[in-house]
Amino acid sequence: MIKIKSKEEINMIRLSGEILARTMEVLRNKVKVGITTKEIDCWAEELISKEGALPAFKGYKGYPASVCTSVNEEVVHGIPSERRLKDGDLLSIDLGVNYKGYFSDCAITVGIGKVTGERKKLIEVAKRALQLGIKQAKPENHLSDISSAIQSYVESEGFSVVRQFVGHGTGLAIHEDPEIPNFGLPHKGPVLRPGMVLAIEPMVNMGGWEVEILQDGWTAVTRDRQPSSHFEHTVAVGENGPEILTKYA
Repeated sequence: MIKIKSKEEINMIRLSGEILARTMEVLRNKVKVGITTKEIDCWAEELISKEGALPAFKGYKGYPASVCTSVNEEVVHGIPSERRLKDGDLLSIDLGVNYKGYFSDCAITVGIGKVTGERKKLIEVAKRALQLGIKQAKPENHLSDISSAIQSYVESEGFSVVRQFVGHGTGLAIHEDPEIPNFGLPHKGPVLRPGMVLAIEPMVNMGGWEVEILQDGWTAVTRDRQPSSHFEHTVAVGENGPEILTKYA
């Protein structure tokens, strides 16, 4: 069942999203060649704690960190470690915030050092795919209008969308109904209503869409080991269209 949030609930989710956006902006500006993904995790937890909130991922289904840091062929759920970032790496940062029981979720991909060519294009396409998906999150559209907009754009640019992992509802829990695939035909599935809160998150691969899980039980990587890019926002369906609740500068 898709939960319709009240204006008061959406306001609290918005506050959670603002904390997340501020945190993500700091992380985005701090990442550079030579830092470890563990350092990013420590920064994230410290920043969120200073805001009187909690990192939503830590301990969720046993996840051992506050943030997911996925590098190059890692699609999602990469566990922070002593791995040092290198020039030309693609780093996806996925982060959730729990503020007084209200949840927000956001992800970005950052190029480390000098990133050019197809890798740079991959980031740009994934970011644009998120924007196009968000535009479809308006009343009377169908859920799959989001999915179709993402898939059609990504594939028109020569890339592929991951199918094993999808977006989701959020707000009163980190993961709620509905699932939001990044592929599919338009005009299918539930009709979007004001008060729905959605975490829209295209995961875009340079090669094929297939992924597999590493032995740590968390990290998803592209099967062909080509790089991947991930962007996500928490979005409220408003009377007049979508509102991004995790918008950073």
